[in-house]
Amino acid sequence: MIRSLWTSASGMNTQQMTIDVIANNLANANTTGFKKSRANFQDLMYQTHLIAGAATAAGGQIPTGIQAGMGSKTASVQKIYTQGDYVQTGNQLDMAIEGNGFFQVLRGDELLYTRAGNFTKDSEGFITTAEGDRLQPEVQIPAEATVISMQSDGTMTIYGDREEILQTNNIPLWTFINPTGLFSTGHNLLRPTEGSGDAIEGVPGTDGAGTIANNFVEMSNVSVVDEMVQMIIGQRTYEANSKTVQTSDTMLGLANGLKR
Repeated sequence: MIRSLWTSASGMNTQQMTIDVIANNLANANTTGFKKSRANFQDLMYQTHLIAGAATAAGGQIPTGIQAGMGSKTASVQKIYTQGDYVQTGNQLDMAIEGNGFFQVLRGDELLYTRAGNFTKDSEGFITTAEGDRLQPEVQIPAEATVISMQSDGTMTIYGDREEILQTNNIPLWTFINPTGLFSTGHNLLRPTEGSGDAIEGVPGTDGAGTIANNFVEMSNVSVVDEMVQMIIGQRTYEANSKTVQTSDTMLGLANGLKR
């Protein structure tokens, strides 16, 4: 069998992964706190016919060897943690992280992490995500609260009537040595792994952690224009690999049709 058939097939598989990643990025172009992904690829093994540096019969040395590649494969799908655009909402419970860090929430009995700061209150007054996962450490807003003020260092002050201070809380941010190693669970949530390292609690604005902006949310960092360009590149590369398969098939047909 012609080797190029399998080589081209591997190229089609990798470009299919490219399109899958782009499709997910575009689907989440308006998802709060979403971070786009990028597919990374690497070449496969090589069939070596001649090693560079081998001695010739005349006593010389071959400067360049002969290696035929076997195609490509997906090496990783990497999250890109660049900053998304900020949108002012006027909602006192909305928070946007400026810089590094994540909010910690409790989902069931598991601590997970998110960049989405579009928080709300449940029936008991606790600050939660849109799906009811409570922000950690828990913050319960009193029923008589009228104004909620957030400083960039995570200090939350809750006021009642006549500017009376009802409660003061500190909202920490959590950072990771390798945030690209976090496992996406869906629902805008991320789970730590061995690759990401343990979560490191910090005060916003210190030790590499970002700051918090109140009344804002961070939108997706997906650029629709960039994704469309990458989609065209992936589509044309897929097409080129399919043409190679067709060419290899034609060559096989010619070989099978040879007559003495």
